[in-house]
Amino acid sequence: MKVTKGLNSPERRWLGMIPLFDPADGTTILAPDGEGVGHWKGACSAVYDDEAGKFYLYYRVRSPRPIRGGECRIAESTDGIGFTDIWSATKEDFETTSIERSALIKCLDGKWRLYVSYVDPKDNRWRTDMLEAEHPRNFTPKNRKKIFTADDIDGEGVKDPYVIIVGGLYYMILSYATKPIFQDEDKLGVMHDTADVYNTGVCKSSTGLGISHDGVNFTWLGDIFAPGDSGWDSYASRIGTVVYTPPVFTALYDGSIDVSENYEEKTGLAISYNLKDFQRITPEGPALTSPYGSGSLRYVDVVAFKDELFYYYEMARPDGSHELRLNRVKR
Repeated sequence: MKVTKGLNSPERRWLGMIPLFDPADGTTILAPDGEGVGHWKGACSAVYDDEAGKFYLYYRVRSPRPIRGGECRIAESTDGIGFTDIWSATKEDFETTSIERSALIKCLDGKWRLYVSYVDPKDNRWRTDMLEAEHPRNFTPKNRKKIFTADDIDGEGVKDPYVIIVGGLYYMILSYATKPIFQDEDKLGVMHDTADVYNTGVCKSSTGLGISHDGVNFTWLGDIFAPGDSGWDSYASRIGTVVYTPPVFTALYDGSIDVSENYEEKTGLAISYNLKDFQRITPEGPALTSPYGSGSLRYVDVVAFKDELFYYYEMARPDGSHELRLNRVKR
């Protein structure tokens, strides 16, 4: 799909489409702490709070194994570009081997919640919990509450939440590891030994949905966007964010062709009218890729601010590391 600005054109009957961007443009928000494959800053969740007049940005800091996702942070900004850290937590705070993407949101009652995904120390499978506070700087990992474990969704892992409030209901979109796609006893016996089933090739990475009236007690509704049988996204189809152009929800999702592209996914587009049934609109290949390294561009989040869309995304650099980047596009 050609990257075009200002796609909506009612006079030509072009409706409900979002403007995209050139990944080579934009601004580096956060650079990785080291060079080379495995050094990342990204997996972000961004939101603007009009009461405070500030942007808030969750992000994860990762280093190569054995450190992995060693720390997560929240930063604030008045312009969405220059951020200052106000909170952090380590994997030791969660008693885990790795932290992944989380979802930051201000709730209807004015409280803040952070839905955190991390490896469950009990079984080495990804899970998602929730922290709650009056302000993002006050989250306390030890006070977390369970949202979903792998057993709750009858899968092998559940992570990377994205949360929005629609008509008063909380919609949580999550990546989940399906049950094994084949029965190889040798591989089944070790699929959680590395504490990352997504990187084994035993399971596919799909997208599921949970709904809640209070943002605490969620009902799992099941799969909403599965990998295809073939093509560039036949191993992973992980929805990362949704942009609403009434009546269309456009999802930006991370796709990969097989396990070799795990950690180096690229971004595709899909649409829905109900957040339950999605149709691919980039079946031939990703819509957004990095011009560098592996070409990975993933974990996109979008903030609609004034007359612009602020696209935050994790992108591969020439040395193989990943940085957190911003691109602003007129709506």
